[in-house]
Amino acid sequence: MAIGVFDSGVGGLSIHRALVDRMPEADFIYLGDQKHAPYGERSGEEIVELTRQGCETLFAAGASLVVLACNTASAVALRRLQSTWLAGVRKTYSRPVNVLGIIVPTIEAATGLPWEHEAERRGPKIENLDILGIFCTTATARSRVYEIEIDKRRQDLAVFSEPCVGLAGMIEAGESEETLKAVVESRVQALKTRIGRYPDRAILGCTHYEIIGDLFKAALPPGTPLIHQPSSVADSLGRYIERHPEYDIGTAGLRRFLTTGTAAQQSALVERFWGAPIGFENL
Repeated sequence: MAIGVFDSGVGGLSIHRALVDRMPEADFIYLGDQKHAPYGERSGEEIVELTRQGCETLFAAGASLVVLACNTASAVALRRLQSTWLAGVRKTYSRPVNVLGIIVPTIEAATGLPWEHEAERRGPKIENLDILGIFCTTATARSRVYEIEIDKRRQDLAVFSEPCVGLAGMIEAGESEETLKAVVESRVQALKTRIGRYPDRAILGCTHYEIIGDLFKAALPPGTPLIHQPSSVADSLGRYIERHPEYDIGTAGLRRFLTTGTAAQQSALVERFWGAPIGFENL
């Protein structure tokens, strides 16, 4: 058995890297749906169905847990799959299986509060709000998941999502750093214009963006904290597995990389981020 990590493409490798570092002896199977990447501009129904297919592939390959290492899939598909599909899968495989997302641990890190916490709705008006910027895909911004869930927990934290249209696809395609830099700078400036100032903190709400995290840091004012999604997810999953020993995650340190696209070595940008060449197997 293993931990499955699913993303529309190579962005989830940022989560995968942190998971491997946190649990080096566990077995991992990574699946990038590169045939259909990116997901950010797709409809909600398409995202749900493609995510379901990816999870099914990973369960069939031996995963007991699947981590949706994709903000778009986590925001749009996770709740539907958990409520309408997962029970049938458990009957099919006659073993414990589950699908987890990455937004819950990210919001816990952003708010400093457990997911179960809900803010008091009464009290004096808050004059000085802490502003959190979310750089994300169109689908994640459209879901308003960060705005809705953070507002439930922190009344003193204002959230502004900035969709970075096309950026995940450009990273997937290995665009030049100069081209990516221009897009990142334009999105940071667009968010600043909407807010009236730079955000106090930011989340890279698409796992592809972690691969070019240095470009976001350079575009934001020096010292602007970036909430690190991969480490938050890795810590959360580690605690989850400690609480749920029924999930078999293996102990052989297996690493498999699958793709629905063309099996090939990934771009130099991805290789530099991962720290070594990655060869994907074609399904």
